[in-house]
Amino acid sequence: MNASPLLDYAWISRQIPHQGTMVLLQQVLDRGVDSIRCLADSHRAPDNPLRAHGRLGIACGIEYAAQCMALHAALLAPGGAAPRAGYLASARALQASVSRLDDIDAPLIIEARRLHADALLALYSFSLSADGRCLLSGRASVVLDAEGVAPSAVDGNPLKPHC
Repeated sequence: MNASPLLDYAWISRQIPHQGTMVLLQQVLDRGVDSIRCLADSHRAPDNPLRAHGRLGIACGIEYAAQCMALHAALLAPGGAAPRAGYLASARALQASVSRLDDIDAPLIIEARRLHADALLALYSFSLSADGRCLLSGRASVVLDAEGVAPSAVDGNPLKPHC
């Protein structure tokens, strides 16, 4: 993997559809053809938009991982082209060692490793850690080129592009 000081919050904000406090990652630390590692401090912010009832639950870590995967797709886009819109289709094999993120004092390290990809789907493993302790890990499927997929509904809620 290699790093670049140019892959900071400003660059990240240009790569994902989220803006403002919903941009959860601060820096890309390392990246490679099949992997990426990012840093985040936003889990401690009182205005984190994912907070509910005064806390940031561990399930919100999936969004941190999804943004990390979206950045990986942006880095792999040919010729610096805008990455294709995608849907986070599933998260599986989740293992959590904590119930919340907002009380973690150290910065989060978010890692994603691409296990498989074709023209329609990417499968990643991911982990969130702090101070060398794994907080959350799992696998995620991302439907690529979501603009070419007709919107569908799950439990009456339309799916929206994630990355």
